Amino acid sequence: MSENTLNFEIIPVTPFAQNCTLFWCNETKKAAVVDPGGDIEKIIAAITRHKLTLEKILLTHAHIDHAGATTALAAHYNVAIEGPHKADQFWIDIVEQQKMQFGTAFSYAQPFTPNRFLSQNDTVSFGNITLEVYFCPGHTPGHVVFFHRQSKLAQVGDVLFSGSIGRTDFPRGDHATLVHSIRHNLFPLGDDVRFIPGHGPMSTFGHERLTNPHVSDRAVNSQVKGQTHA
Repeated sequence: MSENTLNFEIIPVTPFAQNCTLFWCNETKKAAVVDPGGDIEKIIAAITRHKLTLEKILLTHAHIDHAGATTALAAHYNVAIEGPHKADQFWIDIVEQQKMQFGTAFSYAQPFTPNRFLSQNDTVSFGNITLEVYFCPGHTPGHVVFFHRQSKLAQVGDVLFSGSIGRTDFPRGDHATLVHSIRHNLFPLGDDVRFIPGHGPMSTFGHERLTNPHVSDRAVNSQVKGQTHA
């Protein structure tokens, strides 16, 4: 089996059923966890079940449902935290305020300091796996996406969903920026690329480019025509 074979398991965590994702290299059994928002015992159980060695934690963005258990998981395995983009320091700085909005649901969340912020054209690696990093702001100012080119698989956090896109009504969100991120940074990766969203079922970029009411070719062309005739 090829040394760069990527395996994954989606682990729904938190009351928001956030798609925490466990990635691992099939040959080395080295792993990375993307967006450990909570339910750390579920994440540890999956790592143990697959007999993996966790090498690092990767973050798409710093909303509490994606990053709430980062500190605890990093301490448990003594691993580095990589991501998100430095523009999401704003969200890291207000972890305590984020906790207050949800009562006791995220009482375990703690501030954290990434060992490495990520930017467009960076890569991250574990075992023999290398993921490309794409800077996709809009939902948050520092959102990034992880892409494994050989598997044609992306973990897109809350940028894009099956049939929808990320919310932009949070502080420092921007709808036009989000649409641009999807259309110009993700869709060019290929219609056949499967993606794991931050919530809900997987889809492909091609399906969303054809049918998504917010960012499909038809939707965007209709918006452009509406602006032209305004």
